[in-house]
Amino acid sequence: MSISNSESRTTDAPAKEHSTALRAGSIGVLGILFFVLSAQAPLTGIVGASPLAAALGNGAGAPGAYLIVGIVIVVFAVGFVAMSRRIQANGAFYAYITAAFGRRIGAGAAWLALLAYNTVQAAMYGLYGAVFSGLLASMGLEVPWWLLALATMAGVQVLGSLNIELGARVLALLVGLEVAVLLLFGFTVLFRGGGPEGLDLAASFSPAAIGAGAPGVAIMFAVASMFGFESTAIYSAEAKDPHRTVARATYLSVGVIAVFFSFISWMLVSYYGPSQVMDAAGAALESGDATVFVLGPMVELFGPWAGVVTGVLLVTSLLAGIIAFHNGINRYLHSLALNGSMPAAVARTNRHRAPAVAAWIQTGAAVALVAPFALLGLDPVLSLFSWFSGLAVAALLVLYILCSVAVVGFFRRERITGQPWQTLAAPALAAVLLAWILFLVVSNFTALIGGSTETAVALLAAVPAVYVAGVLVEGQVQRRQAAADLGTRRP
Repeated sequence: MSISNSESRTTDAPAKEHSTALRAGSIGVLGILFFVLSAQAPLTGIVGASPLAAALGNGAGAPGAYLIVGIVIVVFAVGFVAMSRRIQANGAFYAYITAAFGRRIGAGAAWLALLAYNTVQAAMYGLYGAVFSGLLASMGLEVPWWLLALATMAGVQVLGSLNIELGARVLALLVGLEVAVLLLFGFTVLFRGGGPEGLDLAASFSPAAIGAGAPGVAIMFAVASMFGFESTAIYSAEAKDPHRTVARATYLSVGVIAVFFSFISWMLVSYYGPSQVMDAAGAALESGDATVFVLGPMVELFGPWAGVVTGVLLVTSLLAGIIAFHNGINRYLHSLALNGSMPAAVARTNRHRAPAVAAWIQTGAAVALVAPFALLGLDPVLSLFSWFSGLAVAALLVLYILCSVAVVGFFRRERITGQPWQTLAAPALAAVLLAWILFLVVSNFTALIGGSTETAVALLAAVPAVYVAGVLVEGQVQRRQAAADLGTRRP
């Protein structure tokens, strides 16, 4: 049985007033891949996560953690892709879980997805503002981080209201530049034969290396770096040949991300030496500027210009991620509105057939999440970035687990049993592996967010609270719809 969500009814006819149609056939595999890579923000992931994974996790074994997480995500993707071929909808998690367990359970998942994506975007605004402000300060310009964040929100809002091809082109340029500079560093170290201890695969990828120290912390940061790959399915209604495009983009994105992060982090380990990398990462954290763990080697290899260029690209890396999450959230809101879980006006598109009303709602949410940190004078990195990125990781892992269970439930209910690996074994295995990773995240959550135990508990409590709120609100919506339907049937 093949299910097509109502929102997949996109056409190429001219957009009319109050249209809800998205632009069908407007984005291919590479376009979706750039949206996914932008959500990962490769340079941000390497500069931000690698010193933490090496210093607090398993040291030289950190590159192996990326491969472990990549394998788990590939197993998850098997069931995820199987569902994408049956259900074309912009709200992937929401649509898949709804198909298996009904609208109430699906609505809870949708609220969790909105929580995860909005909070991670807000976290990126905090880091973006701080890095951009610091970059301008080095040029003699003092601009507060929050002002830069607000100005950027306005620009992102404009992009979100234009057609999706323009957004893909902007992201392709930004992502291409940051990937290029990281590959330049990686291949330079590789062709030089590594650092003082040479190139040692076993020191980073052997079971003993991966299991050294605190591997759970390294795996936790690897999960954070993989955040956003599932957005491939969000663009199914706008994809060219969605049955094939989403599947190809999903597997390609997971493979590219896992191999890329593993390679670059291995080159960092090789540059410092397996026996020295943990101390080097720890020293960078203690200095108060963890970026020197990555920027320092680049300056030493290529000269001072590399530090300036990489600093600028770090800003554009964050900007690319912000744009990618803005687009993804807009399409989640559009999906919910088309299915009656939000006011119908939210599904309206503009003359570019972009979800314009949803874009305004998303920008408003970004302001609401970021503004309190600015008004209270809280640190944009230690508070806004750390707290919300940790919350987003926890929420997303819960969604991954729910989605894996939904795959099994959907195919059992529809009696589709021809491919047991895709419909049963892989999603069941993924649910178990992801539950293990979630346990590691919760166990190390205070370290992940760099806050107090009270803050950690409050943030984690938001995950079930938001899920339950989504279920309850959807129940209320269904009761109102049932009452309205009953009224229209009365003579």
